[in-house]
Amino acid sequence: MTTKHILVVGAGAVGCFYASKLDRTHAKVGLVCRSNYQAVHDEGVNLETHSFGNYHFQPDFVFPSTEAAKDTTWDYVVVATKALSMDSNVAKFIAPVVQPSTTIVLIQNGVEIEAPYRTYFPRTPIVSAVTVASLALTQPSCVVQYRWTRISLGPYTDLQGSTDTPEKHELYTRARAGVQDLVDLFTRGGIRDAEAYDALGLQMVRWHKLCINASMNVSGVLAGNRGNADMVQDPRLRAHIEACMHEVLDAAPKIFGQPLPDKFATPEAILRSTERNVGSRSSMVQDWEAGRALELDAIIGNAIRIGEKHGASMPRLQSMYALLRSAQEQREKHT
Repeated sequence: MTTKHILVVGAGAVGCFYASKLDRTHAKVGLVCRSNYQAVHDEGVNLETHSFGNYHFQPDFVFPSTEAAKDTTWDYVVVATKALSMDSNVAKFIAPVVQPSTTIVLIQNGVEIEAPYRTYFPRTPIVSAVTVASLALTQPSCVVQYRWTRISLGPYTDLQGSTDTPEKHELYTRARAGVQDLVDLFTRGGIRDAEAYDALGLQMVRWHKLCINASMNVSGVLAGNRGNADMVQDPRLRAHIEACMHEVLDAAPKIFGQPLPDKFATPEAILRSTERNVGSRSSMVQDWEAGRALELDAIIGNAIRIGEKHGASMPRLQSMYALLRSAQEQREKHT
């Protein structure tokens, strides 16, 4: 079996956690770090997990930039950074490590986050990935996993999973092979709920994930930097969050031409599960408190625009987007 070379770009909680599981498969795993480069280079990563106990992960390679990683041929370049811009130039930073044989893997929140990468890399297969793991980087080289491990992967062509041109069909075929390979790697690494989807199915998974991200992440900031489990214990906030979730689900048939699959969790089931995730706070709440940029367009702005294009109204999401976007702009003016 050929040894896979996998570069994970972004050594935050998500990147480090999934890199540590890929490392268990004897793949050669590299991490591109930014602010925590020295800590990870010197110490590796310590993981304190609900699902696997405590363990240490030492990447095979640690780089301060993608430029520094360009001399290795990477089978997969896994982007686990925040989706902070929808401009196609946002994809430029991985150009040094994307070769003809490379497949790009995007483990990011939000919808239509793949579009900038498809524009910048029109001939490179893309695997889109959605995770519901609750994770936090508590120190530069320490990750805590609170609950859940699931990662869902599918080939990307566009929002509708189209394969209507020879070029799209070829990219779909190559990406689908990557999906099966990665599901096998994650499974062998201990992630029992790594799941493969087709292109349209994965986009439906992304849209369903908005039930959590678009409702809870944004509400958590607006409600005063509260954790999700904390919010769903508040009757008024719980009712608000549930209504936001139904806006997301009600838009799906207009966008995809069919409702989301019945096997996907209902808002009520998500809320009940969230009650048990005590102690964690969304990445957006953590980013807001730290004064960092927010994934506002990826998580909620894109969803609103897609909904409007298909005649789906989401007034609660629209109001939250307007309020938090204004708050972010005002903070930037005074810093």
